[in-house]
This record gives sequence, C-alpha cells and structure tokens, in this order.
Amino acid sequence: MSSRDMSWFQRLWRNQTKVNFPELWKKAFFLSAAFMLIGIAALLVRGVNLGIEFEGGTVWETAAPNIATGEVRDALREVGQVNAKIQFVGGDVVRVRAELDSTDAASVATVSAALSALTQQSIDDISFNSISASWGGEITGKAIRALIVFFVVVAIYITLGLEWRMAVAALIAVAHDIVITVGLYALFQFEITPATVIAFLTIMGYSLYDTLVVFDKNRDYQRRSALIGRATYTHIMNLALNTVLLRSVNTTITSVLPVLAMLIIGTLVLGAVTLAEFAVALLIGLLVGTYSSLFVASPAAAWLKERQQSQIELRERLEARAQSRGITVQEVEAAAVSGSSTTSLSAADSRSQPDRPAAKRPGAARRPISAGTVIPPRPRKRKRR
Repeated sequence: MSSRDMSWFQRLWRNQTKVNFPELWKKAFFLSAAFMLIGIAALLVRGVNLGIEFEGGTVWETAAPNIATGEVRDALREVGQVNAKIQFVGGDVVRVRAELDSTDAASVATVSAALSALTQQSIDDISFNSISASWGGEITGKAIRALIVFFVVVAIYITLGLEWRMAVAALIAVAHDIVITVGLYALFQFEITPATVIAFLTIMGYSLYDTLVVFDKNRDYQRRSALIGRATYTHIMNLALNTVLLRSVNTTITSVLPVLAMLIIGTLVLGAVTLAEFAVALLIGLLVGTYSSLFVASPAAAWLKERQQSQIELRERLEARAQSRGITVQEVEAAAVSGSSTTSLSAADSRSQPDRPAAKRPGAARRPISAGTVIPPRPRKRKRR
C-alpha cells in the first residue's frame, strides 16, 4: 500500500507522517496568545483561590444533603461570618472556610454549632482544620523558592546537555504551561492546595521530558552528514517532530487515561476531594504540556537558531540554489532529507530545463548481433571433489 492510499491515522501508526509543522506554528501562536491573555486576565481580575494551607484560617466540612448555598450563607451571617467561602465538594459535602485563627476557640465553636444546627449533624461529625497565617506564608515562600530552583536547574542542565537556545525555548514552554494552567484555575476558581502545587511540578517535569525528546531527535538529525549544509534548522526540526509524533501521542494517551480514571472515580465514586484536585491539575497540565512541546518549544528553538549567522548564510545558499534550478527551497531540503538528492534534483532540473541528449559513456553502446551469429553456451563450473 502506497503512502497516498493510507489514511492519516495509518501513516501515524506506521510513523510515516509528513505534517508541515512550520505552517501550524503560525496558527498555534495565535491560539497560545489567546489562552495566555485569558489566563492573565483571569489572574488580574479574579485572582487565584489559594487553599487554607497558603493563606491560613479555619475550614469546616460536613455532610449537608438537600441544603442550598443560600441557606448556609444565612446561617453563617447570623454568627458574623458573612465573608466565609462556601463550596460543595464530593456531592453533598459542604466546605466552609473563614479567616479565623485557631486561638479564637469561641468563634470556631460558634460556627461549628451553627453548621450542626443547619445540617442536623452532631458537632463530632463536623471536621474542622485551623492553620495560622504565618505557617501558610511559610508554605507559600517554600513553593516559590522551589519553582525558582526548578527553573535554574533545568536551564543549566539543558544548556550543558544541548545548548542555551534550547534551554530558553524549554523554559518558555514551561512558563506557557504554568500561565495557562494557573489561568484556568483562576478563571474557574479551582482551589490551589499543596496537592495542586505537586501536580504543577509534575506536569512541568512531564512537559520538559516531552520537549527534550524532540530536541534530542533534532540533534541526532543535525549530526547526519547528509543534512549538514543542505537543510535549514526549521526543516530539520519539522523532520524531528514528525519522527516523534507517534511517541508523543501514545505517551499522552497512556498518561491521560489513568488520570481520567482517577478524576472520575475519585470524585464521583469515592468523593476524595484531594484526589480530584490533584487529578484536575494533572489532566490540564498533560494536555497543555504535550501541546507546548510541539507548538511552543520547537518553534521558539527554531526561531532562536535561525538568527545565527551560519543559519542565515545557509538559508541564502539554499535560496540561491533553488532559484538557479527553478524549484523551491522546500524541494531542495526534501531532496537532502530523503537521501536521494542527486535523483531528486535531476528530476527537478529536467522540469526546469529543455531536454538535452543524454551523454554517451565510453563502452556503454553495444554492437548489434547479426542474424547468423551463434552465441556459445555459458561454460559450467567444475564441482570440487
């Protein structure tokens, strides 16, 4: 079966795709810009919904079947907690969060009694957790320091292993993932907890891993003698992306399926709120990370590399060669990549130049056999005894 007769899925399955990623990069740029603008606007307007572990305060959780949010708000208003945050999690479980210190035992007991009277639950069945604001500030500071250390270590590693331009491109992709993921959390007011921070660090590692696979394959292609000085960096990057596309798709599917199972079972069946928060962050990060490795990190690295003087001179040579042969730069590069540059360029020359008689090589012409000539049989080889 020829490649023209195969569907796109069959070509993907056989790792024979020929996707023109540089053309898709232009559309992906506007898509990423739109998502980042929405995320930044959500961060500025709505802000992030930090958990109690970061801001401090007291949280109550209790079963509240057939009770609306307005009823909980009225009960809290009577005890002076009008600004308390109310959230239903895991079905009929209500979570109330107020800025009360753990030392204010009287206020904590008052809120617990109000929730007990509303939900008809005993006070012993109402769980509450109090964290001081100083401890929450310490946790926030540690999370920020961990993020900074992560960026520095990754930049050094990629610079030493590959080059600084790839390090910058990888960090741009990671920043892109963080802005979009945190922006979605701010837009939908998902609570950011320590489990969410762990998920953020996990997805950053996943995004970097996917990006480094593309960069490593790109480096392998650059070392091939058949491509040195015959194809631009963008074309080689496009070739590397097509090579690892199947691997990226398979990795994403095998990673998303268990996360979806964890999200559905953890939320609908088990009612585990912490598990659901972790799964949501992972799901968003996995999808955004796969997208960024193909459409953010790769074009960023290509854009930085194409600004080198050697790459500028290479592109000028390829354009001059293509102009002299009457073909496009892509055809010149495709001939080098396919490994049959002589055949492809000769075919291109035959399209652009008039037909010329074929040159005769010495000894190539054979004498015609006359009618009466007898051709002797071919002698047999003797067998060794």
